[in-house]
Amino acid sequence: MRLQFIGCGDAFGSGGRANTCFHVTGANANFLIDCGATSLPALKANRINRLAIDTILITHFHGDHFGGIPFFVLDAMYIAKRCDPLIVAGPPGLTEWYKRSIAAAFPGDRELPFPLTLIEVEIGKRQPIGQLMVTPFHVIHDDKVGPCLAYRVETEGKTIAYSGDTEWTDKLLDAADGADLFVCECYRFESGSPTHMNYATLREKIPALGARRTVLTHMSENMLVNLPSVREETAQDGMAVEF
Repeated sequence: MRLQFIGCGDAFGSGGRANTCFHVTGANANFLIDCGATSLPALKANRINRLAIDTILITHFHGDHFGGIPFFVLDAMYIAKRCDPLIVAGPPGLTEWYKRSIAAAFPGDRELPFPLTLIEVEIGKRQPIGQLMVTPFHVIHDDKVGPCLAYRVETEGKTIAYSGDTEWTDKLLDAADGADLFVCECYRFESGSPTHMNYATLREKIPALGARRTVLTHMSENMLVNLPSVREETAQDGMAVEF
């Protein structure tokens, strides 16, 4: 399996990085985890075949994780000329958030030339989504936009876990347990930003996580300037991880 960080930045483009978007591929699997506002140009810059992507998992509805969805869908319609089905799965409320995002980006009625399935996941339940087996966990971020999720994704004998945006919660222990790869947001080096992870806390928790490999993402300027003091792997835009 291969995960490429199409975008690993925060909401504000710290370090010139693109918004969150991970592209995961295997023998048959081909999906995105999150699709932030900058994802479409970043996918094109990395020469990703958008037509091969069959599923997009959304952790929450902030623009740096969800804002690229209307542009991905409209590009599929007008530019990529998609015919194959596409699944977009996310927290409860996805259907209404999708309608609002499309209306805000490009108002007007249009009929898609491909089947689009919106799936509102069942939190805490292991469930099939396309070719994936997905377990969503409710984490601690910003429930004004609805429940924010971490994901545990099983496919082709491998397990990928992603924290989503969250401060520390023991739900991450369940999400990451035994995972081949755990991608964890780490917004600040020290405490000071509630609803986001900081490295001081995470460093104490990593031994208990039980993942085979951990990569940190979604880093602010405060975290980026402290990277020489960080022991764990850290993401960069375009970086690919084999696991």
